[in-house]
Amino acid sequence: MNRPVVVGVDGSPASLAAAQEAARAASARNLPLRLLHGYLHPLGYGVPLTPYDLGLPAPTDAGQQMLERAVNELADRWPGLHIEAAQVAGGPGAALVEESQRAELVVVGSRGLGGFGGLLLGSVSAQVVAHARCPVLVVRPSEGTEPGRGPVLAGVDGSESAALAVRYAADEALRRGVELVLVHAEAGRHAEEAGGGRVAPEEQPSTLLAGAVATARDGRPDLAVTGRTVRAGSAEQALIEASQGAALIVVGTRGRGEFVGTLLGSVSQALVHHAHCPVLVAHDYRRAD
Repeated sequence: MNRPVVVGVDGSPASLAAAQEAARAASARNLPLRLLHGYLHPLGYGVPLTPYDLGLPAPTDAGQQMLERAVNELADRWPGLHIEAAQVAGGPGAALVEESQRAELVVVGSRGLGGFGGLLLGSVSAQVVAHARCPVLVVRPSEGTEPGRGPVLAGVDGSESAALAVRYAADEALRRGVELVLVHAEAGRHAEEAGGGRVAPEEQPSTLLAGAVATARDGRPDLAVTGRTVRAGSAEQALIEASQGAALIVVGTRGRGEFVGTLLGSVSQALVHHAHCPVLVAHDYRRAD
């Protein structure tokens, strides 16, 4: 069964940019594309106002027209791509999280309709990034640069989550035919300890990067991989700066030292809010029964 690439669409510029990137991802994977519009606001907009109006409201004509326009635009640019669209009676975040159980990838815009201008990540995007059951790609509208140019980046810190991110990043770089750059960020005290030789041998940047490079090249002999150590005030700052000029940065959900109960680590949260390129959050696949 070909699990689709799923993208949330609400007519906003961010969601339409996400739909274009989702079409590229679906085409590269030879998978169908599914556009999803959750037409009930998370706070209850569209729910019957009185107890006598039973049942959920029907899909709206405006929503259907918006989806049809999006499908037509994508079909013109990506001929041969199988595209389907649906309106779902539910909050858009909850609808996309539910859909993620049957998806290969979920793509969201950084901010949809109704988002406050000062917010870097909308509430729907944040909900999906935290709770999805498959990888999530967060896309922002292009700011004068052609999307897809530059290398694919992945952060390396020796954690299982980062190792998963490296594998996803390697596959993505191979699909795009670009270089994979693995970045290990040394920040603050950790950078000083690494320079003074007080870090355990298996945690030395050279050792961590060598292991990550081997992981990336496993089964991908034609992939160009570069390992790089950068120093900055924080790992977040280092990776945000490294994302300039990249086509994509891939991060795990949690790094080393993060609390096990957290849904998204501090570095991952910083990147989905502030990176200069699209961000792929490397959730493991947790399928619906």
